[in-house]
Amino acid sequence: MKKVAVTGIGAVSPLGNSFEASWEAAKKGVSGIAPVTRFDASGIKWKVAGELKGFDASQYLSQKEISHLDPFVQYAVAASMMAVEDAGLARQLSAISYQLSEKDFRPKTNDYLTAGGVIIGSSRGGITTIENALALSSFASGESAWGGQLSAKRLSAFLMPSTSIGMAASYVAQKLGIKGYSLGISNACASGANAIGEACRLIKSGYAGPVLAGGAEAPVCRLCIEGYGVSGALSKINDSSASRPFDRTRDGFVLAEGACVLVLEDYEAALKRGAQIYGEIIGYGNTTDAYHMTRPNPEGEARAISTAIKEAGINIKDIDYISAHATSTPLGDKAETEAIKIAFGKKATEIPVSSVKSMTGHMLSASGAFEAAITLMSMREGIITPAINLKEKDTECNLNYVTEIKKAGIKNAISNSFGFGGVNAVLVFKRVD
Repeated sequence: MKKVAVTGIGAVSPLGNSFEASWEAAKKGVSGIAPVTRFDASGIKWKVAGELKGFDASQYLSQKEISHLDPFVQYAVAASMMAVEDAGLARQLSAISYQLSEKDFRPKTNDYLTAGGVIIGSSRGGITTIENALALSSFASGESAWGGQLSAKRLSAFLMPSTSIGMAASYVAQKLGIKGYSLGISNACASGANAIGEACRLIKSGYAGPVLAGGAEAPVCRLCIEGYGVSGALSKINDSSASRPFDRTRDGFVLAEGACVLVLEDYEAALKRGAQIYGEIIGYGNTTDAYHMTRPNPEGEARAISTAIKEAGINIKDIDYISAHATSTPLGDKAETEAIKIAFGKKATEIPVSSVKSMTGHMLSASGAFEAAITLMSMREGIITPAINLKEKDTECNLNYVTEIKKAGIKNAISNSFGFGGVNAVLVFKRVD
């Protein structure tokens, strides 16, 4: 069976508009959480989010495309273009001629990439565009927006296609001229990790081309913030300390946006073309709790961890680092702690554990992919980024949490992603020396 290498990474996140910038910020323990600017949040309880800052979609798309595409698709395109450039599969973005024509924004690629595939996950898809369409459309006089009759006169003809979950993968393929496998995944907050795992399985099964895989999300809108807020999932703290995984005072997650895409290839093919290799994906566990719509089950999460490690062909003693899902919710962090204890037994308290969401907030599907990328860089550079804002450990969350940047020799690591509905995705990575 083929080995799978990661040869490129692209990302836009609350920490930076490239993966390099995001990684440098993560090493410094910088928070990307700040007051909401996408809309007037003065009238609601939840006033902070992990927004992109200064993102310029015109670097990757024409103005016409920008007007038609939901931000989550724009983010996916940006991350994908940076990923293929990083992997050496397309000419430098700086060489793209920024003209009015959409074709002028298509980087020159090669036949190898053309034969490749794209798998991108999203939880909420084009929710921002849908909300804006409802707000801008005319409704029957004297009735509420939700109760009135919607007029189609002001709706865009691109509303339906541009907001579909699968459009991120489809449009990335269109921009990069990829004509092979294409798949959109919506599996709640596990979607980005699922995309990487399914891409890994695709290559292991014999797929010849490279596969772009990751997640994209643009949920920072009033509907999503209030929707998650009334469910009790969001923190009521309105400053940069709001996301504080494993802390005794944690009270919910912070909604965030972004995208991260990895380039996966057959290991031998990557070596043959002289590609840089960030690491090898050696295991993937995908399970469901079959338990509850929102309440996590530690046994289901533990089963995903154990499945991934078994597929990797290694032992629990071989795991040197855990990138936790760790959303900062009271139930979620406790359940994940219990799951790690079930999966690792006595070793659970020895393994360093950290949470990137303490800095980014929860980018939903994009988080799994972004955290996978951070895990790869941690292995490559021999450092663990900190879980910030962890001031007082919950007595029920008693693992070896890293709160300051730490040097560590990491040969094998896991990255956890869990979502509503009890969906679990765990990836196992191996360092390439």
